[in-house]
Amino acid sequence: MSATKKCKSCQSEIDAKAKKCPQCQSDLRNWFAKHKILSGIGIIIVIAIISSAASQSGEKSESAPSSAASASTASQEKPSEAATVSVAENQAAAEIKDEPAPAAQNIPSTPSETVSQKNAVKKAMSYLEYSAFSHDGLVEQLEYEQFSHADAVYGADNSGAHWNEQAAKKAQSYMEYSSFSRGGLIEQLLYEKFTQEQAEYGANAVGL
Repeated sequence: MSATKKCKSCQSEIDAKAKKCPQCQSDLRNWFAKHKILSGIGIIIVIAIISSAASQSGEKSESAPSSAASASTASQEKPSEAATVSVAENQAAAEIKDEPAPAAQNIPSTPSETVSQKNAVKKAMSYLEYSAFSHDGLVEQLEYEQFSHADAVYGADNSGAHWNEQAAKKAQSYMEYSSFSRGGLIEQLLYEKFTQEQAEYGANAVGL
């Protein structure tokens, strides 16, 4: 018996090697496989940035000796100014020492992000790269991945998703493989745990 896996969009059991869900037609490939051209362009841009940085570093290193020589000449020409600045700095330091130290303030510390919360955010963002989710739908998916409810909510809240846009994307994906009335599409989006307002936004976005 061949290995199977669950479709992240419709939860149907499908072949583990499938690149597209036969039930809901969701694209199961990773982001790089779906965007080969963008990946190539990104690599070219990174190489160009590295080359530019290396070139600028070389130019700075060449100009450094001349700058040092100019600074040395200026310091030799104006010894009296350097001495004046040194005296002023010493006087300022003495005045600072005489001033009373400010009272320490009790600033409440912000709890740091836990490892589990960081992982929940990363997993949420990875899901959003290949499919559209509502907030509650994404929380449910993270809980399916064995994250606690609190971490799943944290991951969805900090995923950077705009939930109206997610509703529009999900509506478009439904329209690509089936026909819906406005009411039927809104009902389907509500089933995906979008709010009424988000579901109506999604229907409007596809022209219904």
